[in-house]
Amino acid sequence: MTARRTVEVLLSRYGTTYAAEAGIRLRNTPQPLYQLLVLSDLLSARIRASVAVAAARALFAHGMRSPDRMIGSTWQQRVDALGEGGYRRYDERTATQLGDGAELLLVEYGGDLRRLRKEADGNLDVLRSGLRRTPGMGPAGADIFVREVQAVWPETAPFLDGKALQGAEKLGLPASPAKLARLAEQAEQADDRGPAVLAAALVRAALDKHVVDDVAARA
Repeated sequence: MTARRTVEVLLSRYGTTYAAEAGIRLRNTPQPLYQLLVLSDLLSARIRASVAVAAARALFAHGMRSPDRMIGSTWQQRVDALGEGGYRRYDERTATQLGDGAELLLVEYGGDLRRLRKEADGNLDVLRSGLRRTPGMGPAGADIFVREVQAVWPETAPFLDGKALQGAEKLGLPASPAKLARLAEQAEQADDRGPAVLAAALVRAALDKHVVDDVAARA
């Protein structure tokens, strides 16, 4: 079993970004970038990723797809949408944070995260620091955002955080982001989202032993 074959199987079986799973058509435009921010915040809590994704989909289905629409919703509407997605343990606190975060984004960046991108100018520390100003967004949430946004902000790639590298270790793959990115580029399933898809697949391996066993059995 070669590393390249392992990556090929991993991508073919689990190569879907969390943004795509949440129904976000990620582009370098304000609305999908905001939706990714919301998703990253939800995913950073100590809750199953599937629940966080379902909660994000529920929020978006109820129209809360932009900071303006998030602020335009009531706190109870946000609580109800989060509960609909199964995000009940943190629903009340998160509903408050979503409203506060949308307001902050509008005040600081006119609702457009591309302004933060310009401010960071390729510096990941500045980017993550800016993201962490969002209420409820800690280091894990900022890393999740960068992991996913590298699909449309190539200056952040290849970005594989500790959780993704943990997945690589479990699969017996190199611990080097550069080496892993090259393996993804060489894989038959390679596409222009490369590092973001690879990062998401590796995180799934880190979170679920079934993924590791499945890839090992097929590689």
